[in-house]
Amino acid sequence: MQIAIVLFDGFTALDAVGPYETLGRLPDSETVFVAERTGPVRTDNAHLALTADRTLAEVPSPDVVVVPGGPGQTGQMDNEALLGWIRAADAAGTWTVSVCTGSLLLAAAGLLEGRRATSHWLALDELKRFGAEPTGERVVTDGKYVTAAGVSSGIDMGLTLVGRIAGDFVAQAVQLGIEYDPQPPYDAGAPQKAPADVVELMRSRSRFILGREEPR
Repeated sequence: MQIAIVLFDGFTALDAVGPYETLGRLPDSETVFVAERTGPVRTDNAHLALTADRTLAEVPSPDVVVVPGGPGQTGQMDNEALLGWIRAADAAGTWTVSVCTGSLLLAAAGLLEGRRATSHWLALDELKRFGAEPTGERVVTDGKYVTAAGVSSGIDMGLTLVGRIAGDFVAQAVQLGIEYDPQPPYDAGAPQKAPADVVELMRSRSRFILGREEPR
């Protein structure tokens, strides 16, 4: 089984690394990082880079396509080189999945029309523009498409898909192996739970978070 994790300038690191740490532990699997060009690809803060070892053209038909999100997603919404590859890989593959605003790229590729999907809570309404049905759930499975909400939910998505592919036992073993036992110090990880002033702060920064302007 070949798992292709897409990279583009300005992706969010955990969007890609969370699925890598979960899906990458599937038995008899190969995980590859792909981009339009090989070499280092910088994350949204430009302080970290992951290496794309293969180009999109070199990985035409992976079994699983993973599309991360991040502020750089906005600049990819009309990138036909990427969107065309996502469509072709989806047609040939078994699973097409996303994390955070990566679901907007799936939607822009025309894959989520009429389907339930999720994204970062600040971007959920954007899915409607492409005919998708946005939900506030953390992980949504609709047919062969699995979408995850913001950033950290990519770990949950990865474990969900491991369970679908290899069964509950393997998924539980992966969870234990990475010691994924969340016990956050604050209960503010969703807009329904966070204090109102914290929610408003994040809303005020939403244009930057979604990659539409520079921070002030």
